[in-house]
Amino acid sequence: MNGGAVRLVAVNGGLSEPSSTRMLIDRMTAAVTDALGEREVAVEVDVIDLRGLAVDLGRAMTVGFASGQARAALDAVESAAALIVASPVFNASYSGLFKMFFDLVDVDAMVGKPVLVAAAGGSPRHSMVLDHALRPLFSYLRTVVVPTGVYAASEDWAGAESAGGLSRRIDRAANELAGLVEPRATSRPASNTRTRADDVRHDARGTGPDVRQQAIEAAGIANFARLLGPS
Repeated sequence: MNGGAVRLVAVNGGLSEPSSTRMLIDRMTAAVTDALGEREVAVEVDVIDLRGLAVDLGRAMTVGFASGQARAALDAVESAAALIVASPVFNASYSGLFKMFFDLVDVDAMVGKPVLVAAAGGSPRHSMVLDHALRPLFSYLRTVVVPTGVYAASEDWAGAESAGGLSRRIDRAANELAGLVEPRATSRPASNTRTRADDVRHDARGTGPDVRQQAIEAAGIANFARLLGPS
């Protein structure tokens, strides 16, 4: 990042207005910004509300490519240093609009990208959507999903929270994401020298399926090694 601000992009899959999913996005974005601020990392935040892109996304799925605001949103996600993503729970999974958006991203651009996953629903019983739906999706996209996912049920928005309540989960997840973003923002050399992971990702483009798969796997391993730092 050459000492500049890191770009944090939050994707809100909520469809209603007002939206509990958007409220969750706002709280997580603020927590991650604070966590990075404590590490003296400047942050540039971009929140994408998929509700306003529904028509563009539907058109993109039918014609095979995105344009207009949908293309700009995809570019923002693909170029982000880290992502916060949240969806309402629909039939024990994420919303169709949320899936439609991430079906259009460039998989190669997602390799090694830190992601915080979250969901909002009416009942705590739906919290497994994080592990059964969201984590598999972002594992397929070769991202690095932080250990703590955040699920917010209706009861989390009212009354006093328990010791393991929503605020505690958000803070823990925010610090995990900040820990992955910080090395990418502060330890990269000021020169234009690329890391091995960047080279592998670049080489993955324009190659056959087998070579691309091997390159993507190598990029993921290289990113994990870089995030872990020196032993």
